[in-house]
Amino acid sequence: MSFLHFTVKLLLVAYNIHVNGVLHCRVRYSQLLGLHEQIKKEYGNNVVPTFPPKKIFTLTPAEVEQRREQLEKYMQAVRQDPLLGASEMFNSFLRKAQQETQQIPTEDVQLEIHLSNGQKVKVNILTSDQTEDVLEAVATKLDLPDDLVGYFSLFLIQEGVEGSFVRKLQEFELPYVSVTSLRNPDYHIVLRKSYWDSAYDRDVMENRVGLNLLYAQTVSDIERGWILVNKDQHRQLKSLQEKGSKKEFIRLAQTLKYFGYIKFDPCVTDFPEKGCHVIVSAGNNELNFHVKLPNNQMKEGSFKVTRMRCWRVTSSQVPVANGTANPCSSSKCEVKLELAFEYLMSKDRLQWVTITSPQAIMMSICLQSMVDELMVKKSGGSIKKVRFFYPPAKCLLKSFCLYFSGLKCDYNQIFTDFSIISCVIHDVTSNDLIKSCVTKTCVVNLVTNANVVPQQPLHVRL
Repeated sequence: MSFLHFTVKLLLVAYNIHVNGVLHCRVRYSQLLGLHEQIKKEYGNNVVPTFPPKKIFTLTPAEVEQRREQLEKYMQAVRQDPLLGASEMFNSFLRKAQQETQQIPTEDVQLEIHLSNGQKVKVNILTSDQTEDVLEAVATKLDLPDDLVGYFSLFLIQEGVEGSFVRKLQEFELPYVSVTSLRNPDYHIVLRKSYWDSAYDRDVMENRVGLNLLYAQTVSDIERGWILVNKDQHRQLKSLQEKGSKKEFIRLAQTLKYFGYIKFDPCVTDFPEKGCHVIVSAGNNELNFHVKLPNNQMKEGSFKVTRMRCWRVTSSQVPVANGTANPCSSSKCEVKLELAFEYLMSKDRLQWVTITSPQAIMMSICLQSMVDELMVKKSGGSIKKVRFFYPPAKCLLKSFCLYFSGLKCDYNQIFTDFSIISCVIHDVTSNDLIKSCVTKTCVVNLVTNANVVPQQPLHVRL
């Protein structure tokens, strides 16, 4: 008697979910199907977007790619929905998937949170605690009142000469897992104010802890050169500092140029000419440019967020020189990020301006948070009442840059990456129109508001 022996080679297909430019988690189709079933059960068929159907037979490479695109559109549709995207069901799915992907068990740990003055606050948390939980733990440790927690956020920073902002930690991620998974001691979490309008400083300064946090951040921003100070102003600030006059110190700093701005690392722009080196700062509802022209002349100009018709973040694979004929076919390939915005230069002239920077997504998040704040103020809302600084329901917006990359593995994790980054925000109201236009390579944020965008021509002095 003879026997026929069959060797069955099982291929697993998983999907990398990248959020805001970073690998957030890796999930199987069955996990996403389970999420879909839960959402459908909770909210009904009429609310939930269409989910890619099951297949009986093994998927071909073309079908794997097709399903990846369908799953990406599904996740984007869920996130864009003001009800589903804000649901605890959806956000907890992303948090759980992040924890499982990094294989970090739930346990008690100590997490160091850095303050602007270099001090560190150690909080006892669970590895599975979400961003809001960690922020509350820090506030409790510092004795910061509940009504001021919404004025602050946690940011991921890469340590360097000035400290490079990576991103603001969101409600769908676990801070301990996010910073630990990077496996790099140069990364840490810092507590900073989360608003742009310095008028909110008055609320913060009424409290002793809030005053100390704002004072420490102001001193830090001056020391790192983010706030411009001349000799006379520096003398006045030093005198106030020696007297311990923190409120007066902050009030004087508020009058200085670039108070409340975030300064990004040097990068490249195509405005006013292609290939110009630029230092970008975000604040006061604008992106400020310090541009070095080809003739080495330095020029400055600002782009108001209220005059940006739309913006987008895109990525592309850039080969690293390695002597091969087709560099991107090798593993030595890096991702290039670009932020591009369409700007109303004058009454009837729109122009695209592009910034090439590893911090492009952080810049986009800054723009989005500026729009969020403007909408909160426009609707009469207050960030005092919003723990995580989200606008009220009638004008809800969220920043969420997400893309999928397919992973086919024979238990050996062979990656096939797809360069798609999507920036998604919600509809605001019929008067404040914010749409998302999906293309194959990106999702473009359209921000148009006839009540906000001024009709006078803008003069960008460059």
